[in-house]
Amino acid sequence: MIDVDTGGDDRLALAVLTQYRMATTEQMHRVIAPEVRSEQTRRRLAKLRDEGLIDRITLPRSGRLRVWFPTSYGVHIASEWPELRGRRPPKSVSDPTAARLRMGHTLTVTETALVFLEEARRRGELCRPLDWIPEVQHSLGSGEAVIPDALLYYVRGGENGSLLRAFVEVDRATMGPERLAAKITAYARLYSYVPTSPGQPRPAFGQEPAREAWRRYYPIFPRLLFVLDGTGPVGVHTRIRALHAAAKDPALTLFLQTVPVLAAALADLRTQGPSEPVWHPVRDPDRAVAWHWRAYE
Repeated sequence: MIDVDTGGDDRLALAVLTQYRMATTEQMHRVIAPEVRSEQTRRRLAKLRDEGLIDRITLPRSGRLRVWFPTSYGVHIASEWPELRGRRPPKSVSDPTAARLRMGHTLTVTETALVFLEEARRRGELCRPLDWIPEVQHSLGSGEAVIPDALLYYVRGGENGSLLRAFVEVDRATMGPERLAAKITAYARLYSYVPTSPGQPRPAFGQEPAREAWRRYYPIFPRLLFVLDGTGPVGVHTRIRALHAAAKDPALTLFLQTVPVLAAALADLRTQGPSEPVWHPVRDPDRAVAWHWRAYE
């Protein structure tokens, strides 16, 4: 019988690794139990590994850094829980080779999650570990899709405050600035995408027209946040300018007037916090705002 505390931190640790895909020991400690000694987190992870639910990669050239990921058995167990239903990760999440090859990007996405989790704790606001959901697929039809690095839920002002949703794109400077900027166009397509079926007739007079697909999931289209890492201040500036150039496309006007699209350096988010004016609207990159800024302000 598996010795897992199903009502406590064992369950949370497995759920986080299944949803986040991967995390270092230090990141796991900061996500699930920052109030206790780190040794307790290390023991918890070792126990889950002994039970076959998670595994690790050790990087000898990085001070023997341990990077954890769920096994296929752990994914099977966690995916049955209500809090993870419908969020089953791809099969490759449990493959050590695949884990090693995607490690840099995935750990940076996890670090970005921690920026918001730790901000909420400092400010007495609400953002739980499972409110960060990586790789939620949004269809554009014809086999195309928009897959943000993460979908974030964050409640400002505590339990009864205002709920903010955001699509988060984490860029480690592994693609050219133009390819990064092209992602704005993809989200604009998602904003206007109305699914149709072959041979589907037009709505009759008085009949409500078909609605955009995203409205099935969100009452308001989530804001779009670009988090930039893997380069210095000059590189960050270049990438923000590329996003600004893309935002000049007249076809994006309605989208950008409605949806806040912001960019910030991960280094600034770590040192100052996402609620500080460290974000640059892509239409007005010389301006600095907090991430809850609205497009029409």
